[in-house]
Amino acid sequence: MSGQEALAEVKRDKPWIIRTYAGHSTAAESNKLYRGNLAKGQTGLSVAFDLPTQTGYDPDHELARGEVGKVGVSIAHLGDMRTLFDEIPLAQMNTSMTINATAPWLLSLYLAVAEEQGAPISALQGTTQNDIIKEYLSRGTYVFPPAPSLRLTKDVILFTTKEVPKWNPMNVCSYHLQEAGATPVQELSYALAIAIAVLDTVRDDPAFDEASFADVFGRISFFVNAGLRFVTEICKMRAFSELWDEIAQERYGISDPKKRIFRYGVQVNSLGLTEQQPENNVHRILIEMLAVTLSKRARARAVQLPAWNEALGLPRPWDQQWSMRMQQILAFETDLLEFDDIFDGSHVIERKVEALKAETRAELERIGGIGGAVAAVETGALKRALVESNAKRISAIEAGEQIVVGVNKWQAGEPSPLTAGEGAIFTVSETVEMEAEQRIRAWRAERDRKAVEKALDDLEQAARSGANIMPVSIAAAKAGVTTGEWGARLRQVFGEYRAPTGVTLETASAGAAEEARLLIADLGERLGETPKLVVGKPGLDGHSNGAEQIALRARDVGFDVTYDGIRQTPTEIVAKAKETGAHVVGLSILSGSHVPLVRDVKAKLREAGLDHVPVVVGGIISPEDELVLKNMGVQAVYTPKDYAIDKIMVGLARVVEKSLDTAKARQRTGNARAGEGAAQVY
Repeated sequence: MSGQEALAEVKRDKPWIIRTYAGHSTAAESNKLYRGNLAKGQTGLSVAFDLPTQTGYDPDHELARGEVGKVGVSIAHLGDMRTLFDEIPLAQMNTSMTINATAPWLLSLYLAVAEEQGAPISALQGTTQNDIIKEYLSRGTYVFPPAPSLRLTKDVILFTTKEVPKWNPMNVCSYHLQEAGATPVQELSYALAIAIAVLDTVRDDPAFDEASFADVFGRISFFVNAGLRFVTEICKMRAFSELWDEIAQERYGISDPKKRIFRYGVQVNSLGLTEQQPENNVHRILIEMLAVTLSKRARARAVQLPAWNEALGLPRPWDQQWSMRMQQILAFETDLLEFDDIFDGSHVIERKVEALKAETRAELERIGGIGGAVAAVETGALKRALVESNAKRISAIEAGEQIVVGVNKWQAGEPSPLTAGEGAIFTVSETVEMEAEQRIRAWRAERDRKAVEKALDDLEQAARSGANIMPVSIAAAKAGVTTGEWGARLRQVFGEYRAPTGVTLETASAGAAEEARLLIADLGERLGETPKLVVGKPGLDGHSNGAEQIALRARDVGFDVTYDGIRQTPTEIVAKAKETGAHVVGLSILSGSHVPLVRDVKAKLREAGLDHVPVVVGGIISPEDELVLKNMGVQAVYTPKDYAIDKIMVGLARVVEKSLDTAKARQRTGNARAGEGAAQVY
């Protein structure tokens, strides 16, 4: 047999679903982006929703200010969902929707559009992330308290298992746990503990048909992260697969091997993408992708990759295309899919996998001793552990113990031509929000108000009675109910929730440099009191990792820190600054809404007579926007390139010192003028 004939006999595996995580501004613009990506060879959709959509607000709500269309697409009603999938046949599509608190609502809109297209919902394929528990620990797009949130997750699972059997009703999402600082063992154990909590909730429901439990188990999928510790990440994924099979058999008695398969999608690590020498991120993304594709027994079912420039701002279509081509080259140009698992039989891999499994079992037992994942969230135990892990990671980078090329080693380099010129970074126009407000007002004016009110009343009745929320949500979608109306009615029933921040007196940290401590101590002597810092997160941005680490280190260097967590209005932040007598206000905003939100905070400080209190801002902020902020009076701007937190602490001290010097200069000028006036009167 010739080599050519032997090669022809090799049966290649099917490649994973190739996706890009995409969506911005309007449904029409996002639809254009999706159709363009599908034409380039993308084989599934992954929808990014903006923060108002994720947290149940309409574009004209006060809390949506500055956030509309920024980190995803704004979907306020059925008309928007129609536009989003115009000319995209949902019967043939595999759609992933990164949505959690409002997952039942967005799935209802999707099902309603599918029906309009003539697609039988029983044939639809895709995923709703629908992992609300991890939102309390990392990404922050929760709305309701844990118990009713878990009930909504359960409702989606029960409904889809029966009516949309090819749909994955929940993606247990360890991705954001790693972004919040989780170690491999924490990522494994917290994700599995969350899955157990959800499955137990489903199994314990009085209306649940026990005979369908294997089907429920088989539709639970995972969405994971892969970092740069290449061998460890491969072993983590193999450990995930083996532990999931173990849980299936030992805890739930699942006998069908197909139902026990660990099915997962992945987006590789965005936390490690650097603002400095951003072209290096291309290599990081490729290496991280290998960790979730090389091992056949633990290969991802779907892969989406970030773009090389996401530490700078939103990626352009070309940037997303570049990431997509990485997947296509690996899947179609290499021989990877022609072989069995190339790591089977490796003693190194086997030892590491067994070690991870043993540590994960021990951590799962500890979480079970607390009362399970939900109880561990409510007590703040898991959040505090993540904050501590993240503090260790950052400290290791600061100390040079963990090398990040171009950041803390080999910083010298040539300017990147990729970041030069106009349009290098994509930004969402400020007009998007105004246009969205106009569209939703027109939508409300044109619908049948009585039908809307009835649909909302039915929704409330189902929420109060414990009936499944999906049928009434689908009816509400068809009646023209908006995202904000759905969210507001359920807020009336379930209330709202503020999760523990993880920043407490007990939270351990890596400590601070002596220089920073001494500087803050000297500042305290000059002030005659402990320097006071208010850390605020205005808007709907729930990515709190940076704010938590600033608050933790500021505490360690000697600041009196106030940090109340995510989703604060400018009014609340200013009130806290007044109440505490703040010497500096630090604002953390990663959603791209920094300009309008900082403008609001500065205006309210003036109204409160606190214009003398300096403001600093941190986030993913372009050089152009940094100039805008400084022209507003912002004293310092910190971006991902400012990885050394002790230097930020020194910067905060300098900002307070400058404000003191300015105040004294004004006082001297005022005294001199008063003296001149007295002399003239005399």
